[in-house]
Amino acid sequence: MLGIETSCDETSAAVVADGQSVRSLVTYSQIAIHQAFGGVVPEVASRQHVAVITRTVEQALTEANVQLSQLDGIAVTCGPGLLGALLVGLSAAKGYALVSGLPFFPVHHIAGHVAAAGLEAQWRPPMLCLVVSGGHTELLVVDENFRFQRLGGTVDDAAGEAYDKVARLCGLNYPGGPEIDKLAAQGNPDALDLPRSFLDSEELSFSFSGLKSAVANRLEKARRNHEYLPVEDICASFQQAVLDVLVTKTSQAAKKTGLRRIVVAGGVAANRGLRQAMAQLACRADLEIFFPNPVYCTDNGAMIAAAGSHMMKAGRHGTLDVNAYANLSFAEWQNLTS
Repeated sequence: MLGIETSCDETSAAVVADGQSVRSLVTYSQIAIHQAFGGVVPEVASRQHVAVITRTVEQALTEANVQLSQLDGIAVTCGPGLLGALLVGLSAAKGYALVSGLPFFPVHHIAGHVAAAGLEAQWRPPMLCLVVSGGHTELLVVDENFRFQRLGGTVDDAAGEAYDKVARLCGLNYPGGPEIDKLAAQGNPDALDLPRSFLDSEELSFSFSGLKSAVANRLEKARRNHEYLPVEDICASFQQAVLDVLVTKTSQAAKKTGLRRIVVAGGVAANRGLRQAMAQLACRADLEIFFPNPVYCTDNGAMIAAAGSHMMKAGRHGTLDVNAYANLSFAEWQNLTS
């Protein structure tokens, strides 16, 4: 399966066998370009995708030592994401599918992150999934036919968005998640008293906007009072608040569903603090918790190829009239395939 991913600021293509064995993965990152703006500029991202998409796909095929005609299918992210960016990858995938006659698999971006847990590892649905990325914080159930049920998600900012915004408040570089994770390991997680929304509720919802605002207000208070707050303590306190909520909600979801296998996926799944906190939960609650290899946590073509492979095994194909969708629910996505 050839997988193509262009939902945000990574142009990525990969060839994956059986949804598990990565034969090639080529990714062109735009981080250096967008750092000057402190975040992703959609129009700039789209133009960069156009400039490198064909080169990326051709390099992935070359490194996998396969011809287009030797593939079983082509998978591509169709949403959610930045509309202009999605259209670049989707148009390329449709072109390759049209000239080759290969089956076409439109992939939900979050389904790709979940499928990343099966790369170079055992894939054993049904599973509970916590997806934590730049724009998404969601709890899902995935079944043996690679169909998804959403249990809950964020009502405002996703965890990854909060990381980037707090990093900016602290004067750290973009992307902020890795910077905060590194500094948090050196700080005091109890230094700041920060809110933990929905922590005492049985509702499987997340909210990180108030946490971000609380950090901003605390920093402004320190500035007015000429108070010194070590950036390590700010990062540690913020990260601990996020982790407390993520772990608690995942534990609640496991109890409600009765599922013992849990996948933690998405860009924030590379966070060392989150991995440690989830490992502790696994020990306490006798759960199996799986993380993708950090290489496959951020947006990449291999996760899309893996998702396409699972769709193929379930007999779910797409058609070339599928559009790009900036917002796409799992129900809407699953209705796009038959």
